[in-house]
Parts: sequence; C-alpha cells; structure tokens
Amino acid sequence: MTPAVLLVLLGLVDASFSGFRAYAGRDARIRKHRAAARAALRGLAVGAVLLLVPALTAAALLLTAADPAARFDALAAGGRGYLLPLALYAVLVLLSLAAYLTLPFRAGTLAVVVGLGPLTLLRPLAVAAACAGAVLGGGGIPALLVGALAGAAVLSVEPLTHRRWYRQVL
Repeated sequence: MTPAVLLVLLGLVDASFSGFRAYAGRDARIRKHRAAARAALRGLAVGAVLLLVPALTAAALLLTAADPAARFDALAAGGRGYLLPLALYAVLVLLSLAAYLTLPFRAGTLAVVVGLGPLTLLRPLAVAAACAGAVLGGGGIPALLVGALAGAAVLSVEPLTHRRWYRQVL
C-alpha cells in the first residue's frame, strides 16, 4: 500500500490546525466558533494549494523516470519512512489535544502549556526527522525532494495564513 493517501490527509489536517493557530488568541470574543472554523478552513485551503507542489513533483519524477515501477517503489518506501516520524508526532499531538478537551479547565490548560505549545515548536524537527526517514527508508534523493517540498508546504501554511488574513487582527 502506498502511504501517499495517509500523508496527504495528515498534511491537510496539519494545514487546518495551522490556519486555526494563525487566528487563535487574536480575538477577544468569548464565542468565536465560527471564526475559528473559518480560520481552519482557510488553513486547509492554503495547505491544499501548497501540497500540490510535492504532488506534482512526485508525478513529474514518475513520468520522467527510466523505470517508473522502480521509481514508484522508491517513492513509496520513502513515503513510509517519511510517515513514521510524523505518525509518532501526530499521536503525541492527539494525546495532548485529547487531554485539553477532556480534562477540567486547569488540567486542560496545563496540557496546552506542557503539550501542544512545545509540540508546535517541534514541528520543524518532526519534518526534518521525516525527511531523514524518507532517505533512510530507501527512498533516496527523489523521496527526499518530495518530502522536503511537502515539509516546506506544511510549515508555510501558518505564516501565509497569518500574513494574508490575520496580520491586522490584535
């Protein structure tokens, strides 16, 4: 099985969270569910567009390969290697998010401060580990190229979303 579908879904979910983070804390209203949902959708849209770059790169690598089957196998192996560190990171984020949503207010706040906050700062390291996993997983330079472009795409969603829609919001 190719890990591409899981990686795309993970990238789109991350983009949605990035859109939310670009907006979070910038609005003093108590009830801001609609604005938060709109921010998540904006992040999702930006992420979907940015993730076209690695998808098109992978397609170009397959179309120009001397042996497309071998290139596909290498990209799939690199994708599995890329997925492993990101899956571990996603599990940690989901556990922290579950603690935030289910625990009482003070404990939930602690879960954000101890879990989600530092994990957000570790996103670039998770992407770097995923790129290393793509190479070490047997994907070689083509998988590293696609992985680096995908990593750059997901790491760009939050700053682009913030700059486009929330720069003036205090």
